[in-house]
Amino acid sequence: MPQFRPSILVNDAYGSAGNTTWYHRDGKFYTRRRSHPVYGGTAGQLEHLDVHCRALAARRTVPHSTQLVWNRLAAKVEPHRPHFNHLAHISGQNLFVSAYHGFFTLGNEHLPEPQRFDSFPLFAIKLSDATDDNGTLVIPVSVVLGVEPAAERYRLLAKLQVTEPGRGCHPGMLQNYLADEPCGSDPVHVRIPEYVSRAGAALNEYQVHGRFILLDTVTGYRSQYHKESFLIECV
Repeated sequence: MPQFRPSILVNDAYGSAGNTTWYHRDGKFYTRRRSHPVYGGTAGQLEHLDVHCRALAARRTVPHSTQLVWNRLAAKVEPHRPHFNHLAHISGQNLFVSAYHGFFTLGNEHLPEPQRFDSFPLFAIKLSDATDDNGTLVIPVSVVLGVEPAAERYRLLAKLQVTEPGRGCHPGMLQNYLADEPCGSDPVHVRIPEYVSRAGAALNEYQVHGRFILLDTVTGYRSQYHKESFLIECV
């Protein structure tokens, strides 16, 4: 993986073109030969891929004039990937697909209308002790929003891995769980079915690794994630 040396013509890149892939690791910039693996995928991954294909197909049905509106809105939206220099922006297609995926996750898959991307409120989360509901782990999660008069506009998406205490996080094992209720003053509840088999053992205490995201039910857009790990008891 040779390190890329920026030049006067190219000072940054991210992604693939031809047989070359540019990427960042630990703050450095590298290139490698582009791989072309055969994608097997789990059932969940294949479903996600199918949703993505539907999103791209849906965008192709959007009139050109509306696509230009998406492009104008996206010109003010910074990417969630490096470099975070406030100079780059995403494409109109990225913004459209983001909204499409968001509405699918909310159980409301449809052709999204162009919406301005507004900054999400600051938020913090806290997990409480969980209960077992016929083999499903039910975790109350307190979502504390910043100054926000319409907290119910947002739903919490938790990408979680449940394991034995002391085990580290495996990003490939994180799975999506949408909270039952909109955010508000009361805790929302995240349900993890078949949690014992996922954790590998029936225990009184579990390690939960997670990435927590707010979904905007009006636009379908998602916030940056909070990365947190917790120990919870199953009572």
